[in-house]
Amino acid sequence: MPPPKKEAAGKRAPAKRKLAEEFAPGEVLTDLAKKQWKLGASVGQGGFGRLYLADENSSKSVGRDAPYVIKVEPSDNGPLFTELKFYMRAAKPDQIHKWISSHSLKYLGVPRYWGSGLHVKNGSSYRFMVMDRFGKDLHKIYEENGKRFTHKTVLQISLRLLDILEYIHEHEYVHGDIKASNLLLSYRDPNQVYLVDYGLAYRYCPDGVHREYKEDPKRCHDGTIEFTSIDAHKGVAPSRRGDLEILGYCMIQWLGGHLPWEDNLKNPDSIREAKISFSDEVSTMMGKCFPEKKPEEITKYMLAVYELGYSARPPYTRLREILLQGLQAIGCKDDGKLDLMQVESNGGLLPKRERQGKQTKLEESTELESSESILAKKKTGLSPRKRRANSSSTARKTPSPAKRQAGVPSPARKQAKSPAAKRVTVSARGAGRNLASMGTGKSSSRGRGRGRGRGRGRAK
Repeated sequence: MPPPKKEAAGKRAPAKRKLAEEFAPGEVLTDLAKKQWKLGASVGQGGFGRLYLADENSSKSVGRDAPYVIKVEPSDNGPLFTELKFYMRAAKPDQIHKWISSHSLKYLGVPRYWGSGLHVKNGSSYRFMVMDRFGKDLHKIYEENGKRFTHKTVLQISLRLLDILEYIHEHEYVHGDIKASNLLLSYRDPNQVYLVDYGLAYRYCPDGVHREYKEDPKRCHDGTIEFTSIDAHKGVAPSRRGDLEILGYCMIQWLGGHLPWEDNLKNPDSIREAKISFSDEVSTMMGKCFPEKKPEEITKYMLAVYELGYSARPPYTRLREILLQGLQAIGCKDDGKLDLMQVESNGGLLPKRERQGKQTKLEESTELESSESILAKKKTGLSPRKRRANSSSTARKTPSPAKRQAGVPSPARKQAKSPAAKRVTVSARGAGRNLASMGTGKSSSRGRGRGRGRGRGRAK
């Protein structure tokens, strides 16, 4: 009789996370700096945490116009702790203010961290974090607009995202999950957009030392499948070029309404191959995405991003110039106005009077539709296989003028060339719950794709 089989190591089911109990309005929390915060109404909950309107403690109750939100989770859960690390290192108000001043920006779309701490209630311990309150998410507006933004809106949003990405990259982090549902309008100003949900944020360069390029089959295909970088299809730790590639795919979808691989989301291998083909023939593929008129600035942007090495610092100024040239080519300028709610389903502009009416509705909706966006998140995962060759520290080199358009060698030649040359994975730190949730309330059906299960934490 064969001996009984031992249980395989590492196969234990993940511990079940608890949901925080609901606190009554008026509950006072004290953060690590001894500052007190009063809770208002609960405006949503995610898989592990609850979200409340909040304000500084006073004798007044917290109203519907509260400027802050507080996210609360049981202290033995991991997601909020993961996000807290990013916010405490890189999102303190004085850090953001200093960056805005030194870079002559009107604002920076990174949520500000106002405080955090532990709160004990009925014998249970809870971790909490105080954040700015936000308005509506761009995915909801995108769908209301017939799944299209104007050309100007796409470029304006992307310029603000380049500001955001340069900031978080310079503070040793990458985001890893850029998409419309992670972009929230300011609660007060619908022309300001903020990148939220740092549950996938990865510290790619701790203490100034860039992580090494290394493929890990166990981490393949993390991120949101439509947008995740080619690197993310390989199990490599995320780096800056992956964020910029994801932004490029967002631009294509927002302007054209569709990505070439969007009809086949259940086949991650196919999506990976489609992205590789896209990187090899950027100009041709952009022509297929936009048969009437190809946006040259997005084509140039994608070529520049595909040429980046794994550890190379992106040319943020050059990328901004490319998008600004695109604005100029369509007779517009970077005036800071997003012009949302202005596209008919066929991509044309609404009449001016109707546009103004819709914009007014948008401004009104940022009040408490802000409490209805993204707490529980993200969808389908991705799946494994190999990807493009690319030097881990130098720019990609192309074998011929024909292939130069893509800025990368063909897939067949890639693997025969430099094995070090590949792309980084946006690995899913699934533990982190959308901090867009910090400004919104209702659980969203939009999910973050995780290739392999839920909470694979990243090194910090």
